[in-house]
Amino acid sequence: MSNGIKTIDLKDKSVRRDWQNFLMARGIKNFDDSELNPLDITIAVYENEEIVGTGSIAGDVIKYVAVQETTISGHSTLFNQLMTKLENFMAVEGRFHQFVFTKPIYQKSFEYIGFKTLAECEQGILLEKGLPDIKEYLSTIPRPKTPIDKVASVVINANPFTNGHRFLIEEASRNNELVYVFVLNQEASLFHTDERIALVKAGVQDLSNVIVVNGGAYIISYLTFPAYFLKHNDSAIDYQTTIDVRLFKYKIASVLGITSRYVGSEPLSHTTNLYNQKLISELNPQIEVHVIQRKLATGDLGVISARTVREAIDKGDEAVWQKMVPETTQHFISNNLLELQQRIRKGQKINGN
Repeated sequence: MSNGIKTIDLKDKSVRRDWQNFLMARGIKNFDDSELNPLDITIAVYENEEIVGTGSIAGDVIKYVAVQETTISGHSTLFNQLMTKLENFMAVEGRFHQFVFTKPIYQKSFEYIGFKTLAECEQGILLEKGLPDIKEYLSTIPRPKTPIDKVASVVINANPFTNGHRFLIEEASRNNELVYVFVLNQEASLFHTDERIALVKAGVQDLSNVIVVNGGAYIISYLTFPAYFLKHNDSAIDYQTTIDVRLFKYKIASVLGITSRYVGSEPLSHTTNLYNQKLISELNPQIEVHVIQRKLATGDLGVISARTVREAIDKGDEAVWQKMVPETTQHFISNNLLELQQRIRKGQKINGN
């Protein structure tokens, strides 16, 4: 391989081996297919036919950035060359808002070239650059005209919106002056984002103190918490949940005046159960976490579960989903049953969160 900055092919086993060895020597060790498959491009800087720097792009996220040289100031010519190449590629693709996952050692280097830190922990750091940024995202969320003391938050995927979600929101609504319900903005679900948001709004329209909000890129997304949607080991879940929760605490809740967060008890999902534990350890005591016992369905169906509803849709078992979802969701499912089943037949997974 000649010297200079090159686009490299990670399907080439020898190239991938050299690339991974370079990154592993610098503390980057996660090379799961779920991390590598979404990569659009990977570049490497070669000197004397050896890698001295590398970086990759997956959508709006820059990742796997590492360089051999650093300086006391945390700024290096090699780092700048690498980032210029990556940002130019994104600009050509029309991506002017960029996120970076990186090791804490590179924080100053990224901040030097205009990135702003969103959240950090010992294992990694999340930064962003460009627009629309988190300030613009927050500016779209309605605020009360006068300060209030008790502002609750609920975060749901609502895939689809169930009586269990409604029960959780009702509990928050009864005990707080205002409730923000953040709906995940991720097209990884049977019900599309706009459908899920519409179902939540329809299902809580009688609760005057509830505001339904699109979670954007900043709340349980592929950016902050990919393990929610894809299988990862517990160490990756711990790192990702820490980033997600700290971003919520210091960048979102602090701005919106949120004083509590409501979650359902989680007997079914290992990942969500670990997330609930992280919420409690990171948010308390500044933001009180209320774990509400999951609501039971009528009959012998156990706890209300969106996964059970999706499985019932797959089988066409209307008697099951009618016991678990409000009328607004029932009507949507009935009117769109064939379309939902077609999505499943085309490969849409229904066994996740």
